[in-house]
Amino acid sequence: MSYRSNNDLSCPICRDIFRDPVVLSCSHSFCKACLRNWWNEKRIQECPVCKRTSPRSDPTCNLVLKKLCDSVLQRKQRSSAASETLCSLHGENLRLFCVDHQQPVCVVCLHSDEHSRHKFKPINEVASVNRAHLQKSLKPLKEKLKLFQQVKKNCEKTAEHIKVQAQNTERQIKEQFQRLCQFLQEEEENRIALLKKEEQQRSQEITEKIKALSREIDSLSDTISATENELRAGDVSFLQNYKIATIRAERRPLLDAPQLVPGALIDVAKHLGNLTFNICNNMKKLFSYSPVILDPNTANPELVLSEDLTSVRKESEQKLPDNPERFDYCRIVLASEGFNSGTHSWDVEVGESEDWFVGVAAESVQRKGKRPSCLWRIGCFNSNYIARSLSDPSTALTLKTKPKKVRVHLDWYRGILSFFDLDTNTHIHTFTHTFTEKLFPYFNTVNASPLKIIPRKIALKPWSDSISVEI
Repeated sequence: MSYRSNNDLSCPICRDIFRDPVVLSCSHSFCKACLRNWWNEKRIQECPVCKRTSPRSDPTCNLVLKKLCDSVLQRKQRSSAASETLCSLHGENLRLFCVDHQQPVCVVCLHSDEHSRHKFKPINEVASVNRAHLQKSLKPLKEKLKLFQQVKKNCEKTAEHIKVQAQNTERQIKEQFQRLCQFLQEEEENRIALLKKEEQQRSQEITEKIKALSREIDSLSDTISATENELRAGDVSFLQNYKIATIRAERRPLLDAPQLVPGALIDVAKHLGNLTFNICNNMKKLFSYSPVILDPNTANPELVLSEDLTSVRKESEQKLPDNPERFDYCRIVLASEGFNSGTHSWDVEVGESEDWFVGVAAESVQRKGKRPSCLWRIGCFNSNYIARSLSDPSTALTLKTKPKKVRVHLDWYRGILSFFDLDTNTHIHTFTHTFTEKLFPYFNTVNASPLKIIPRKIALKPWSDSISVEI
């Protein structure tokens, strides 16, 4: 190959040795990739050298030229590899490793002044030790890479979940406002209809009054006109008709002066007085106030919350991001707001479920793993009712009736957490503890039948400055 020039084996486009050479019908050869890029850029299938149009879009491979070029490339690679194993000063193979200079050397370097009194080791021995050390250093990097890949994957899942959350939340907000707008539109139509009805009634009454007055006016006008005509007549005629005219004038009943009947006008005050309050009072059927709202970001992937975030049930596992707030093993969900002062209560409908727990969890509750701590709760497990706080053993509860609705009452300052059967108004259990953290309502279920937070009734009182919620 030494007699061949570089030009003989070089692609006219990239000026480098051919790689996967193809030949055109005009006998000119090019790298396959170079020719493809050229044609894509020019948007015409012509030879880059002679400009002759090529009839084929997939030129034939030049096998002879490919073998020659592959042979040249292999020789270059071997020559480059061989030069790396030779000493740059003496041209000898690098067989030793200078410990002092930390570099490979040849046997001639061993006796040179530059390496006088230096320590040497066989190059394969040093390479083996260094490989083992580098392999050891590589292990934590691989583990770190795997961790970063997992975190990135979870972040990508979180990004997708954020989009889904935003879309679902926006949809529900729009649905709620559509309900309110529809109610207000119907309320407006009803109130305007009542106004129109009263307007029609009042207008009809006043029209009848006007008609009666018109008839009376016409009758009086006729009597007055006839009497005035008699007065203008001659004496003979006047005297002849006097008696009849007198009877007609005197016997005409003189009614009292007409008066408008009270209440003839529209009762504007009835329609406009406290209008917004009355509308809000009618809107109570649309309102539902829940003292506790569940936080979907804490829910175990096997738990499904209702759209209004007031009930939870177990279902098949969902693909959710493993964010720090979420319980990953226990089927637990917490409320969105916690309490670190005051007294609070909420009611939970457990129904016929026989595997549930309700109570409170401290803000520092362990959310990952099998045994979350910092919990105070009661519940039913395998048809047995138990109470358990923190990591203490469970306490069996003896109940006369199976509770279907449970009231949870928290007095944070006094450190009292009590549970009651709401249907029978009987006490179930009480925990006493000196609370130091914020406490969140806690729910745990493995049933398809949901645990429901019972909404409170809303009462609007006109003599009050606020909206009251019935407990």
